[in-house]
Amino acid sequence: MEVVFLNFLNGISYGMILFLLAAGFSLIFGTMGIMNLAHGSLYLVGAFLGLTIVGLWGNFWLALLGGAVGAAIVGLLLERVLLARLYKQLNEQVLLTLGLVYVFGNLILWVYGPASRMGTAPPIVSGAVTIAGLAFPVYRFLLIGVGVVVVIGLWWLLERTRVGAVVRAGMDDKQMTEGLGINYRVICSGVFALGALLGGFAGFIGIPIVGAHYDAGFDILLLAAIVVIVGGVGSVPGALVGAMVIGLIDTFGRAYFPDFALFTIYLAMIVILLVRPVGLLPRRL
Repeated sequence: MEVVFLNFLNGISYGMILFLLAAGFSLIFGTMGIMNLAHGSLYLVGAFLGLTIVGLWGNFWLALLGGAVGAAIVGLLLERVLLARLYKQLNEQVLLTLGLVYVFGNLILWVYGPASRMGTAPPIVSGAVTIAGLAFPVYRFLLIGVGVVVVIGLWWLLERTRVGAVVRAGMDDKQMTEGLGINYRVICSGVFALGALLGGFAGFIGIPIVGAHYDAGFDILLLAAIVVIVGGVGSVPGALVGAMVIGLIDTFGRAYFPDFALFTIYLAMIVILLVRPVGLLPRRL
């Protein structure tokens, strides 16, 4: 029973990393209709930029902020220079962002080399606590706490602010929103930057747990897509529920069925697509 409980905590903490990653992807697609396949690359930008800052100044928290902001800036540039011209052009979006995955991957390979990188937790949360005679890293409690704070922050932004009301209105009818005199293009750019920031934030805060590799852009994107499918597109609560489901399934699968762990994730996605194609908690219209 103690091992099951620790696996449950591991699944929740891993799910919070997935939530941070998938929430940005879901918001971008739900708000702008842009299929940003380069979202996994923005995750890697945050991870490797954060590692650079740690190497220069040795400050984990500065690196976390710098990686997230750096990913947001890169994401904003991509949206303004490239993707803003491809509204409602899904095929072009897919081809362009697919190419960007290779571009980012090779840039990271050129700068950082082919070796995988594992970050280290800051000293204040680097220890472990004993639960039922078993050690559990304090850093994973930090991940859970940060995830809860981000969930509350995104819920407040989208449900309790004027900006959130505009975002939700634009999701339903972009033309009508613009017809009311609202500069929805600026809102879209802001949402894209926020989504990229969340991706970069997930990249660095998750690196002590899952690491980072120059060629991981597709794997990371696949996880985000599965979470969004399970939870529901454009829904922050859906992204949270989807991330928890996938995080727990993956963790328990690796613990008890290591040879079929990846299959269990796909099986969960297939079941949701068959039973409830809109996801567990789709966005309310």
